[in-house]
Amino acid sequence: MFTKKYALLFLAAISFIAAKAQMADSTYAEKLGYPKGSKVLILHVDDVGMSYDSNDGAITAMTEGVATSCSVMMPCPWVPGFIHYLKLHPQLDAGLHLTLTSEWGDYRWGPLAGKTIVPGLTDKEGDLWPSVAEVVLHATADEVEREIRAQLDRARAMGFQPTHLDSHMGTLFASAAFLQRYIKVGIESHIPVMLPGGKDIVIKSETNAPDAQIQQMQAAGKMLWNAGLPVLDDLHNQSYDWKIPDSVKTDDTKLQRYKTAKYIAALKELQPGVTMMIMHCTATSSIFAHISDSGPVRRGDMLTMINPAFKKALEDEHIILTTWRELMQRRVKVGM
Repeated sequence: MFTKKYALLFLAAISFIAAKAQMADSTYAEKLGYPKGSKVLILHVDDVGMSYDSNDGAITAMTEGVATSCSVMMPCPWVPGFIHYLKLHPQLDAGLHLTLTSEWGDYRWGPLAGKTIVPGLTDKEGDLWPSVAEVVLHATADEVEREIRAQLDRARAMGFQPTHLDSHMGTLFASAAFLQRYIKVGIESHIPVMLPGGKDIVIKSETNAPDAQIQQMQAAGKMLWNAGLPVLDDLHNQSYDWKIPDSVKTDDTKLQRYKTAKYIAALKELQPGVTMMIMHCTATSSIFAHISDSGPVRRGDMLTMINPAFKKALEDEHIILTTWRELMQRRVKVGM
């Protein structure tokens, strides 16, 4: 149970650490043992388990390309297919894409905790709400925590120990109360939590977030670090919003060239520290169009990850690729 005492301690820690968050000059990458000035990158594939095409694309991006990590949407139908693959390839870095929304019109899923346990998380059809705003409006923090734990429990029951936790559609960042529960579960379970807690230059530029919000994120990052977990310096979460020109959507060669150029430009904007770059690599078949119209965006991500030109760009920019598993190993080695 989430007690009032815990909430007060959380808020007190935020207030205390926020005042000092800007004082530290070193990045979390340096604290984890990387050389000063290093640009360390997690190339991360979201939405694994959402569909067969999602699984296929993620596996291709990580085994044939340069993607280094992924996360799984536990309420979705194709989770078993990926987990069974993962058991045969345990070297892959896979976390939980904590899922509190079900955004597609004809292809949907409900909460693992069950509608009677988390009624505020479900719409009139019994599925998770389609939008983040509806979750914030209807769900309580207690319900959110119950569902997070249900998704973690299912993963463990399947023999899947996640390397990290992150948030589908950013829902857990849309409410201070939700964010507290996200951090709480990560700390109690000793699982790394995706949260940009460093200087946050890229994410601030993308979101135009006010300084106060950035300072709160930095304070939360300090909490995670002090709890023995690794922390991101920054987050790149812009690729899903890159508009694909109609002239390249159905031509893989043009799509790969276009999306690769966008990602290479993004690499050049990275600052020293550990950054996670989010993508949605999908090997789209004709069926995927019946789920979502985002197929070209997702296919372009996969094509970029297997493009030798992008691999060369990583080398040219002296980017160090990493995983959540490696970050946690380094955090343990550094100690308290």
